[in-house]
Amino acid sequence: MITAYRSNGEAMMLLVDQQLEALSPDIIWLDLNCPTREEDHYAERLTGIEVPTRQDLRDIEPSSRLYSDGKAHYLTTSLLAHADSRAPILTDVAFVLTDAVLVTVRYEDPRAFMLFATSMCRISGGLQTAHAALTKLMETITDRTAEILENAEVKGDGLLQQIFGTDQAISKRRPPKFLEKLLIEIAHHHRLVSKARDSLTSLSRVMTFLYTVPAVQADQEAKELCRSISRDVQSLSEHASFISSNITFLLDASLGLINVEQNAIIKIFSIASVVFLPPTLVASIYGMNFKYMPELEWISGYPSSLLLMIVSAVIPFFFFRWKGWL
Repeated sequence: MITAYRSNGEAMMLLVDQQLEALSPDIIWLDLNCPTREEDHYAERLTGIEVPTRQDLRDIEPSSRLYSDGKAHYLTTSLLAHADSRAPILTDVAFVLTDAVLVTVRYEDPRAFMLFATSMCRISGGLQTAHAALTKLMETITDRTAEILENAEVKGDGLLQQIFGTDQAISKRRPPKFLEKLLIEIAHHHRLVSKARDSLTSLSRVMTFLYTVPAVQADQEAKELCRSISRDVQSLSEHASFISSNITFLLDASLGLINVEQNAIIKIFSIASVVFLPPTLVASIYGMNFKYMPELEWISGYPSSLLLMIVSAVIPFFFFRWKGWL
């Protein structure tokens, strides 16, 4: 699917069977979302540049993600998609910048593209150049990443509350399965934040390259915006690292509490075995089959042995309570 955007934000669909000879001069952005090979060729004929295919984005080397060929500047970055779902992914997106038009090629749907497309009509004076559209799009992508990290921080606080709870909840025993479920939530949380960090690293390289593009250098407003975005990306990377360290703390805390709960269970069995050891000893003594035992003919021997077993069990129990082991 090819969507063309005019400088005022108006969008129009371009169909292969339309067979346009050239793009309208006021079209500054061509967005290719999951294009077919026919749509790739159609966009190439309209723009006069080579459009990266799905295989090109998949096979591209990290050192070849940013380059110029005289006709256009090619920038490929990894963006976070499906961030609001349980399975966020990184998808490679190509930005091809020419003097007249910006071409984006993507095979997923990062939310930043929809946000930018809907905000174009609200930009005062519209977007008059392709490089201005690219810098504004990068700003929207950065803002969306910041929103994702803010939501991740809120989710981290919620997980922390579930792990430790309030003062009243801390005094209550929680089954290990409850904490084991939290481990799964922490794993999903870590996956989102780690992919956001990878995306920010890729964005940082793109912004460094974009800043050196001659068209951006000649536009003071775009140049300042690139600097601002680069600073934002750097601060967001540091914030993502901070959230990642909090996730490590959440993981260690969950594993520690699971060990505490499991040790408490083992302690109960250990103390129970020690408490019932003296009664077992008494019962074993009087369960021996020797012919001559003083208590065998004793009328009160049976209740006395039962009383002795109870006393021998109660004494260790209260001793453990006095020591604070129970």
